[in-house]
Amino acid sequence: MMVIANILRGKGSEVIAVRPGDTAAEIAQTLSRHRIGAVLVRDANDEVLGIVSERDIVRAMAASAGSVASQPATALMTQVLHTVTPRTLVIEALALVTDRRVRHLPVLEDGKLVGMVSIGDLVKARIAEAELETNELRNYVSSAG
Repeated sequence: MMVIANILRGKGSEVIAVRPGDTAAEIAQTLSRHRIGAVLVRDANDEVLGIVSERDIVRAMAASAGSVASQPATALMTQVLHTVTPRTLVIEALALVTDRRVRHLPVLEDGKLVGMVSIGDLVKARIAEAELETNELRNYVSSAG
């Protein structure tokens, strides 16, 4: 069974983050520049305070009569984070994103941030795992006959 650590080995452990005072406009530029859907909000001590996603920015725009572009990350971020560890099974992480309706999961080991996975990373890993299982079954069946 594939675990989150396998995904991080392939994609790396870099996590893009913004500061609490960064504006929605700055966050949108960061998301666009890195071609990602969410960033963590980290303080000066690199403690994770929350997460801001494209959805958070769109929801703020829909709810606000004023300009969202100048709102700080702290006004936009989701503070409740759903996290996984490097040992979490991919299938368990997929269940978590489905149940909690989130698209990004910070990866923590011993309380320390070691990466982040997206629903796309999880789906890609699960497809690779299913293809491997299929090939193994084909080989078994063809060698048994």
